[in-house]
Amino acid sequence: MGLRRSLLDALLAAPADAFDFLECAPDNWIGVGGRLGEALAELSQRHPLSCHGLSLSLGGPAPLDVDFLTRTRGFLDRHRVAMYSEHLSWCSDGGHLYELLPLPFTAEAVQHVAARIRQTQDILGRRIAVENASYYAVPAADMDEAGFINAVLEEADCDLLLDVNNVYVNAINHGYDAREFLARLPSARIASYHVAGHHDEAVDLKIDTHGMPVKDDVWSLLAHTYARHGVRPTLLERDFNFPPLAELLAEVGQIRQLQQAAVPVTASAHG
Repeated sequence: MGLRRSLLDALLAAPADAFDFLECAPDNWIGVGGRLGEALAELSQRHPLSCHGLSLSLGGPAPLDVDFLTRTRGFLDRHRVAMYSEHLSWCSDGGHLYELLPLPFTAEAVQHVAARIRQTQDILGRRIAVENASYYAVPAADMDEAGFINAVLEEADCDLLLDVNNVYVNAINHGYDAREFLARLPSARIASYHVAGHHDEAVDLKIDTHGMPVKDDVWSLLAHTYARHGVRPTLLERDFNFPPLAELLAEVGQIRQLQQAAVPVTASAHG
């Protein structure tokens, strides 16, 4: 489950086994005290916490914010966070743009973002995972998306947070086969998954929103991903239009059902 401020009271009141872990964005919590800080501390004592960054701008042109990374490391250490991830995109240049913008799929971009990922890992003192981003235009390309992601993972020696909804959205919008795309990704580097809802603007245009229930086609793709790459920790992303917690927990339950169904297949596939 995502740890969102709008859900704090419901998460605090939820049964201990309602979800397996919580994910938060350190960017929104570093330095927060008072009632909100106390709630975060209580939840991180009760449940494992993972962190997903929003504003590091790994692919951006401006130097990395070393002070922010240092404070992020303190946050991760204080809350005993095992996994930190960020987006394989950029979002700032002399100021935050509040949008995750696509990177060119070029060898030059691979070298640029991989160097920044390595610097981030050095400062944080841990491996990180980068998330495949949704995108609606490609600035430039001398390779395809899967080739770009693989090149970055290899050059940076980092892990992948595989967003299954983003794979589905990009496959529809850019006309490629989602399962063929998944087959090209390295199982050994996949640290976790995200799954979320999207908006159907048109048959051939999907918008990644995180503001509605997960679609049936994305559930099917998640099941295929488990069978192909194995079960990993999986986050249900919901950023607005929050329904009652019971409805979100029903989706968490669907994740658990797919994971349980995939375990025998995964065990057989890996011997």
